[in-house]
Amino acid sequence: MLSLRIGHRRRRSEGGHDMELRQLKSFVAVVEEGSFARAAQRLFLSPPAVTAHIKALEHEVGARLLERSPLELTDSGQRLMTCARTLLDAERRALRVAGAPADDEVLRVGVMGHGSAELTPATISAFARAKPDVTVRLVPLSFQEHVSALVERRVDVAFVRPAPADDRIVSDVMTTESRILVTSRRSEPAAAASVSVEEVLDLRYVDIPVGSPREFADFMYFGQARNGDPVRRSEDVTFTPHDVLLSAALARGVGSSVQSFRRFYSWPGVAFVPIRDAPVEQTVLASRATDRRPVVAAFRSIATTLAFSAVDGRFCGPVHDGTPTRWAASAGR
Repeated sequence: MLSLRIGHRRRRSEGGHDMELRQLKSFVAVVEEGSFARAAQRLFLSPPAVTAHIKALEHEVGARLLERSPLELTDSGQRLMTCARTLLDAERRALRVAGAPADDEVLRVGVMGHGSAELTPATISAFARAKPDVTVRLVPLSFQEHVSALVERRVDVAFVRPAPADDRIVSDVMTTESRILVTSRRSEPAAAASVSVEEVLDLRYVDIPVGSPREFADFMYFGQARNGDPVRRSEDVTFTPHDVLLSAALARGVGSSVQSFRRFYSWPGVAFVPIRDAPVEQTVLASRATDRRPVVAAFRSIATTLAFSAVDGRFCGPVHDGTPTRWAASAGR
């Protein structure tokens, strides 16, 4: 007898086996992702937890389900895989009937820093009203996760800047903004009304972590204007805007961002200086090119509708069912 259980452990019935849905979810995720690590990211678990689930499942079944190197299903694993998918499909159908969100009714929204200014909360709020049965999970992203969070399927959509240069990613433009320098109020640039790109190239910039995408480094350090010249970097490795602000406040390193950054971040001792001749930069809503699920398409549609109707990423009034009220041309100036 094979009994499927959900919830707390109970004493195994004589001659039977107890099996948890979470173990089956880990098993299916490992097979579909082809990796214990990627399965753990997909399920928001640690790799040891996923490994423990698989071992417990093999103990319950009494047979090896996966060959580890290379990773592939055994004959027993093949048979269980068919049953596992059937059981998990049944669980999703039951949750729909009960009114609870199933796995495919969850949208994970990544946000790097302040995302796309006021468009970020406006889009999420409008989507929540348009799709009340979908659970939205917010996932803060570091500078390293500009692309990887999407590629590794830890998020479904992401508000980032600049647009990822990756064929696996599609980007919808949210805002187009002028550039600013983030620096100490005690610094020489802070006393100026504005600075030029040439004037900021030789400043000492905060460092960004290894693994950060090239396009993000070019954004932070004005790579296109350097002609291959190296960046002077401070000892401060920064993962988030807050890290940049702390380093700038201490006059240890400068950073750069887009104009809306100054509306969202205030830090004692930090100045935001316009860079008058820097090319404008875009913030985008990024998603996987192969992800054509209706829930993602709906979120992108609402986001682009709002972006079209915004001025500097800001709105003049309420949004109903994803339809915004358009601003006057001078709004937000």
